[in-house]
Amino acid sequence: MLARTLGYGLNGVSGFPVKIEVYAANGLPALDIIGLPDASVKESRDRVSAAIVNSGFAMPIARLTVNMAPADMKKEGPAFDLPVAVCILMASGQLENMDMSGTLMLGELSLDGSLRPVRGALPMVISASEQGVEEIILPAGNAAEVACIQGVKVYPADSLRQVVEHLRRKEPIPAQEQRSYQEILMESHHAVDLAQVQGQLGARRALEIAAAGGHNMLMIGVPGSGKTMLARALPGILPPLTFEEALETTRIHSIAGRLSAGTGLMATRPFCAPHHSASVASLIGGGANARPGEVSMAHNGVLFLDELPEFSRNALEALRQPLEDGVVSVTRVRSQAEYQSSFMLVASMNPCPCGYYGSKQRECRCSQHEIRRYLDRVSGPLLDRIDIQIEVDAVPVKEINAGGAAESSAVVAERVRKAREIQQKRYRGEGIHCNAQLDARLTRRYCLLSPEATQVLNMAVERMGLSMRAYGRVLKVARTIADLAGEKQIATSHVAEAIQYRELDGKYWR
Repeated sequence: MLARTLGYGLNGVSGFPVKIEVYAANGLPALDIIGLPDASVKESRDRVSAAIVNSGFAMPIARLTVNMAPADMKKEGPAFDLPVAVCILMASGQLENMDMSGTLMLGELSLDGSLRPVRGALPMVISASEQGVEEIILPAGNAAEVACIQGVKVYPADSLRQVVEHLRRKEPIPAQEQRSYQEILMESHHAVDLAQVQGQLGARRALEIAAAGGHNMLMIGVPGSGKTMLARALPGILPPLTFEEALETTRIHSIAGRLSAGTGLMATRPFCAPHHSASVASLIGGGANARPGEVSMAHNGVLFLDELPEFSRNALEALRQPLEDGVVSVTRVRSQAEYQSSFMLVASMNPCPCGYYGSKQRECRCSQHEIRRYLDRVSGPLLDRIDIQIEVDAVPVKEINAGGAAESSAVVAERVRKAREIQQKRYRGEGIHCNAQLDARLTRRYCLLSPEATQVLNMAVERMGLSMRAYGRVLKVARTIADLAGEKQIATSHVAEAIQYRELDGKYWR
């Protein structure tokens, strides 16, 4: 007897339909899986056999051939366990052979027949919904992840037995009540509030400008000056994720297996802080199956590189292309995938190996050679791609003890939101949504300077020896400062402040 069910595989950030066919023929008992399966799919023979028996059914005494079409696309992961098991039960006559073309089933089976959550449930469900699939049966641990997808009926199951009884219509599984994105947004919260940061008015201002325009940022300062806390407060002042951005971000985290069981759609912007020992593959993406890296995990959020010079030179140089393009292509021998990587880069570093070069609190003990060798680990081309560079010194004890109330993230976020609204209206139809994404053509069109501001900027470029890329980035930062002030034209004061955020390049590296 021949039976068919529907599963889905993953290709990058998208899912593709996999038609699963089982043919039961006379012969010695065997279970063969064909259709370009990987090792985890081949191992499903033992998982499925044990799950069927331990769920109270009989493993058919026949030669079973499981075909996964299309045969020329690699099938990966244990998500095919459930549709394979159901297909075997239909082929052996233990379950009525029915039309399953409109029902997606996915889930990993334990040996006792229980269902375990799988990686990549969200992109598979989104792709299935776009292709007309209306019913989804998946593990209960993946149900919250797909709770915002409208137009589908989601049936969360705990075991193979429960799925079979549902298909027999003896004990139907209640369809999950799908939620609106606004409900999820109301439940979101941020770990660090800017009100916790004492002092650092200059750094707070720079952080606000970076958030308002989506600019990359570098903080240089002594140990313990609050650089990490400032960086961790950044997601709290960024605009909330839109529904489309939340889907994009959660897709990538789901594919990478970063979503815990029971975790729903991501409503807060991701904050990724890889260790400085991270390799190029872990930052950019790679491995045998071309998995997403940290730059993709930070999509629509913040990538924080603490102790920037301690990262390997190759890893830092690999960031240049994702910073410019907002997308990274990962190519390996067995697979190729393209992942979105539009993120804000926030980096922090000490000014020297001991950390106190130029500090007012403690004398530096490093030689000029040691300082130069330490700073030269960060290349000029990478610095050129960082819009805002600031110094962060230690806050005096008197200022900490004064305990004055600092602005909260909510207050700053409101100003950032208004500036972002201005940019969204300005760039409607241009395919971008913030100043940092302006290309050369759009920069000339939208970054209009007063004659006095033009003169100031030209003088600064000559005096500081800025590259054309740095010149463009100063213009973008000035545009953001003008947006925060509610000004249509960029004035001299806006340009002067933007130029200040490029001075560390000359102080430390020239």
